[in-house]
Amino acid sequence: MTARRLLVAALVLLAAAGGGLALWLRPPDVPAVAVEAVQPRDLEAIVSASGKIQPKRQVNISATTMGRVTRLAVEEGQRVRAGQFLLEIDPKALEGQIQRGEAGVAAARSSLQQTRTAVEQARVTLDLARQSLRRQQELWSGGLTTREALDRAQNDVEVRETELRAREQEVRTREEQIKQEQAGLATTRYSLSQVIISSPMDGIVTRRNIEQGENVVVGTMNNAGTVLLTIADMSLIEAEIDVDETDIPDVTIGQPARVTIDAVPDRTFRGRVSEIGNSPIQNAGSTDSTSTAQATNFKVSVTLDDNVPDLRPGFTCTAEITTATRSRALSVPIQALTVRELLYDPAGKLVRDPPPAPPGRFRLFRRAEPAPSGPLPEPPGHTRRETEGVFVLRGGRAVFMPLKVGIAGERYFEVVSGLGENDQVITGPFTSVRELADGSPVRLQDRPGGR
Repeated sequence: MTARRLLVAALVLLAAAGGGLALWLRPPDVPAVAVEAVQPRDLEAIVSASGKIQPKRQVNISATTMGRVTRLAVEEGQRVRAGQFLLEIDPKALEGQIQRGEAGVAAARSSLQQTRTAVEQARVTLDLARQSLRRQQELWSGGLTTREALDRAQNDVEVRETELRAREQEVRTREEQIKQEQAGLATTRYSLSQVIISSPMDGIVTRRNIEQGENVVVGTMNNAGTVLLTIADMSLIEAEIDVDETDIPDVTIGQPARVTIDAVPDRTFRGRVSEIGNSPIQNAGSTDSTSTAQATNFKVSVTLDDNVPDLRPGFTCTAEITTATRSRALSVPIQALTVRELLYDPAGKLVRDPPPAPPGRFRLFRRAEPAPSGPLPEPPGHTRRETEGVFVLRGGRAVFMPLKVGIAGERYFEVVSGLGENDQVITGPFTSVRELADGSPVRLQDRPGGR
């Protein structure tokens, strides 16, 4: 019984010793990472935004005269030609105004004629007064008349001259009245010509807001009035999209774009940027004093090069504008890019901190003294600043490499400087890339199906 207990105790001690030895011999626990080689790729920078399909040219037809619609010749969706009759507004009221205007012009001309006759009469009277004055002056020189008669004749001439000038001024007034009546008549005739509305261009009636028999309201300063019809030229189509303010600096006129329309699935249409808004899009009901945080977008128009059948204004769409391209450019995955705070000397050269100490092992009698690691104190003249870069796998360690990037493709950044072809860039896991320090020991992840 004692021998059995001794045997069990020996076995327990042997197992404990074996476990301790295995723990002491276990390699340090280092993070496993995935890598990807830096390779040349064709990159394409894309700005994507959504919006609506609109015709390049669209006309809202409103009335310039008030009245009831007596004839309506088109339906919504109907194709029309330039000059084609669309509708007519009741002309009776305007026809009566024209008759009154014509009568007013005739009356003004008659008054002018009467005034001209009065002018002739005033001239004749003035001539008689001047003859009488000359006779009185002759008699006065011969001492055959009185001073009173001479003064009366002279005053009579002055009165007749004043009367003549008044009659001539009245003639000019009558002539201006005729012009005024004629201008009013011309305006009424123009208004009468506007009761018949014709199509200003070839296109499609995309909206009809009036029915025969309804009254038309003319727009004023505070009232937009009635938009009767909307005609759109569907031969030239645009995608009007809302582009975020951060992407606007990269968008220029003429850049190619790919447009997808929700109502036309499985097809992509080619186009080019034709217009870029200079002012941000104002949301309905917003004011300048509004302080709530809102996204600032700018309107960008993309003119479609392809013909789209059965297209209607207002279809929702998405446009992808190609703002830049690079052929065979070195590139790194977007998820590999990270930011670290690095130390630089006064000349601007990078001063690397000591790599972190490797994870310690279990010691039988004492713990291993940790190696000095971590950020260096800033020597005089040195500065720390945030630097963009990637971690590269070199000699079992993650080495942080400052990087200058160019355009951003869908999955890769262009490498302008800082890396060479076939450098092994650490791409994940995300937590590892976020927490790695410069010089940290790492190991490659086991590939699926391998060891």
